Amino acid sequence: MIGVIDTDGDCAEWTFPAEPGAVRSARAVVRGQLHGWDLDCVADLAALLVSELVTNSLRYATGPIGVRLVRPVGGDDSLLVEVSDPIPDLPRERVARPEDESGRGLQLLAGSSRRWGTRPGASGKTVWFELAVPG
Repeated sequence: MIGVIDTDGDCAEWTFPAEPGAVRSARAVVRGQLHGWDLDCVADLAALLVSELVTNSLRYATGPIGVRLVRPVGGDDSLLVEVSDPIPDLPRERVARPEDESGRGLQLLAGSSRRWGTRPGASGKTVWFELAVPG
């Protein structure tokens, strides 16, 4: 992990080198932060989806991978999660065949999150998703 920024308890960010251990590290910090925010109810799903996105970033990126969490504030019932990398190409959802060993990450993201999307950045892209937080 390159750095951690935690601002006022409602946002946490980490940057990981594009190395295989980044997936495990990202999963761990996401679970830990969500536990600290008393959001264990979405921690496993958030960690799974972050794993998928960080794995996708590792597949193509050689630069740092960012993970950002924004927790519900003022009664909001959602959690925003973002994964950024320096590759400008936006991911495309595809239909994986039963024998394919990959290609299901974005389908999993689309089926598990309230909504998701992508946006270009100054140096790369961000894939984000929103999870419903039970009240």
